[in-house]
Amino acid sequence: MNNNCPVCQSTMSSGLHDWHYQCGSCQYEKADLKPTINSSQAHDRINEAAREDGLRELRVRNFKALLGAIVKIKPTGGKLLDVGCAHGWFVEAAMKDFEVLGVEPDKAVYDVPAAKGLPVRQGFFPEVLLSSEKFDVIVFNDVIEHIPSVELVLQSCRARLNEGGVLVLNLPSSNGIFYRLSKVFAYIGKSGFFERLWQKGLPSPHVHYFNKGNLLSLLTHNGFDAVKSGNLPTLGLTGLYTRISYTGELGLISRSLVYCAVAAALPFLRLLPSDIIYVISKRR
Repeated sequence: MNNNCPVCQSTMSSGLHDWHYQCGSCQYEKADLKPTINSSQAHDRINEAAREDGLRELRVRNFKALLGAIVKIKPTGGKLLDVGCAHGWFVEAAMKDFEVLGVEPDKAVYDVPAAKGLPVRQGFFPEVLLSSEKFDVIVFNDVIEHIPSVELVLQSCRARLNEGGVLVLNLPSSNGIFYRLSKVFAYIGKSGFFERLWQKGLPSPHVHYFNKGNLLSLLTHNGFDAVKSGNLPTLGLTGLYTRISYTGELGLISRSLVYCAVAAALPFLRLLPSDIIYVISKRR
C-alpha cells in the first residue's frame, strides 16, 4: 500500500487501528479497507430498504440546496454526470435543469433508479462511459471518499469535463463534530462509532477523510479552482431511528438510547462544525 499522502506527499503515520493512517502535515486520513461491492455477503449486513428510508429526506433536502448552488454557477444547464447515483435522488432533482446521466457500480442499488426509468447506467467511473462522452458538470455525492485512487479519478474528471466544466464534491469532513467525537471514543478503546463512520465491513467503506483545507489543496494540485464551498446538515429527526438501525448492529435498547440522545442534542449539534462539506470547482 502506498503510504504517501495524496494531498501533500508526506509519509503518513499509523493511526488508531492497523487499517487507519494519518498525515501529520495536512491532517488527511485514509483507511486500508477493501470494497466488496456486488458481494451478497456484504449486502447481508444492510437492510437496503431501511437505509433508503432513513436517508431519503435529509439527502433530498441537501441535494436541492446543492443543486441551487450549481445552477447559479451553470445557469445555462448542460450535461451533468452523477457518479455513484445510488437511489437516483440527485438525478431526479437535477433533471429539470440539466441533461442528466447517473452511474452506479452496485447492482443491488442501481436496480432502484433503473426500475423508476431514470437515466442511469451500471458500472464504475470512468470505464462505464463511452469514449466520446463529456460533461459540463460532474457530481460526486458522498462518493469520492469511497474511491481508493482519488488522484486518478480527478484526472479522469478533468478529461471528461468540457471547457469551463464544474466538479462538485459533497463528502464527510474530518473536522465535523461527530467524526471528532468518534476519534475520542476510539482513543479510549470504544471504536464502534469510529468504525461505523468509516463504514468498516460494509460493501463500500470510506477510504479517505478530508477537511476543507486539504480537499482544496488536493483540487488545486489536480487542476481545479474552487469557486464555492460550504456545509450541509448531517442529521434530521425524520428517518433518524431508521438510519441508526439499518445495519442491525445495535439492539433495541441501544438503538432507542442513541436515538433519544441524538434527537435531544440536535438543536445544539447544528451550532457545531458540520460533518458534511461541499466544494464546487472549475476545471482549470
